[in-house]
Amino acid sequence: MLNMNTIVGTHDIVFITFDTLRYDVAQAVWEQGRSPHLATLLPTTGWEARHSPGSFTYAAHHAFFGGFLPTPTPPGNYVRPFALTFGGSTTIAPETCVFDAGSIPEGLANRDYRTICIGGVGFFNQRSPLGRILPDLFQESYWSPELGVTDPLSTEHQVKIACDRLTTFPPTQHIFLFLNISALHQPNYFYLPGATKDSIDSHAAALEYVDQALAPLWQCLRQRAPTWGILCSDHGTAYGEEGYTGHRIAHPIVWTVPYTEILLSHLP
Repeated sequence: MLNMNTIVGTHDIVFITFDTLRYDVAQAVWEQGRSPHLATLLPTTGWEARHSPGSFTYAAHHAFFGGFLPTPTPPGNYVRPFALTFGGSTTIAPETCVFDAGSIPEGLANRDYRTICIGGVGFFNQRSPLGRILPDLFQESYWSPELGVTDPLSTEHQVKIACDRLTTFPPTQHIFLFLNISALHQPNYFYLPGATKDSIDSHAAALEYVDQALAPLWQCLRQRAPTWGILCSDHGTAYGEEGYTGHRIAHPIVWTVPYTEILLSHLP
């Protein structure tokens, strides 16, 4: 792990959660060469399998924003990139960036980052007190139906907002950009031609769409400033395995998520 105290204050930071993306599907799509843009960001082994701290969006993101990211699957005590001041933690090391704040977005704002949230699934829709809890951790937050689970072009709409906001600020203003990608969540049947219901195949087809739609964002980030980032899922989802459908269940398909960290050079 990099020393995050040398990243914070020198780099933009991007955190993208591919909501509901299963590890086995993400890795298979990578192995089959169906996510060429993401492949340029991944190591030669593809996605890393990790364990999520939550089995659905709300729980997982509360943990993430508290500094508890998905952990490697082999048993061990793994050092965290970010943490909040909390007595007794055994996963904070000198290379951990520790914030005296209530959340990672608030901690970065205290370090002069502009914090931007672009939803996402319903927990980011700002339409109810519950739907405002996570977005309210950020200085800016965006949601509309065009960014949600029912719009087949949701990722493109999210990327447009992200690039518009990134180009608004001078490079001297560091940015923490968070995107919750909604396209992989059900419904996703419309990404598979001829399909009328969701399946593991339409889930994979949704990832192919997301891969293409995210491509302009990588270019925008590189043109703006050096960027460090996390790409991961918050949880998986079941498509009939052992009789289960969906998530918010204690099943390996749900707990095991794809994860990677990226470092993008500034290419003005």
